[in-house]
Amino acid sequence: MATTDKASPRDRLLDAAAELSYRDGVSIGIEALCRSAGVSKRSMYQLFAGKDDLLAASLERRIPPYEEQLAPDPAEAVTPRERILGVFERLEKASALPEYRGCPFLAVLVELKDPEHPASAVAGGAKQRLKKVFRAEAERGGAPDPELLARQLMLVFDGASARAGARVETLDGLTTTTATVLLDAAGVE
Repeated sequence: MATTDKASPRDRLLDAAAELSYRDGVSIGIEALCRSAGVSKRSMYQLFAGKDDLLAASLERRIPPYEEQLAPDPAEAVTPRERILGVFERLEKASALPEYRGCPFLAVLVELKDPEHPASAVAGGAKQRLKKVFRAEAERGGAPDPELLARQLMLVFDGASARAGARVETLDGLTTTTATVLLDAAGVE
């Protein structure tokens, strides 16, 4: 993990939690988190109520760059269809990177299986925001049932993320083709 000497202990812990939980899963131990961050357990507990709160804060901090990665260039004038397909194009591009392990928010939801866990609440919120983006674009594009289309697009996105993250599938055009079929069927322009 690359941290600078100037990063605060809090930032180093958040960075370590993001990196280790994404790479190794949320079951990573407090000792490993603290060791990676170069922070004592005592300091960690002074900054966070516990590992659950650290994981939640780490995920919260990941939301803006994650959403930015999926968002279209605001300077481009694109149709709702192009905006939706662009999300899948960017997913395919990200999934080809060697460090890709799938959607970090989906991974947390699947691993924890507890909707009351603080990290699950953050992850669930991130997934809901993506669904709202799909729904808004589907509505703008004239889909007769934008909520249904958004749910279908989420299934494609999450399924593709999980399969690519597990390295059992290469996306390479697969998600854009699948999303195109759904958009065509819904008449989204």
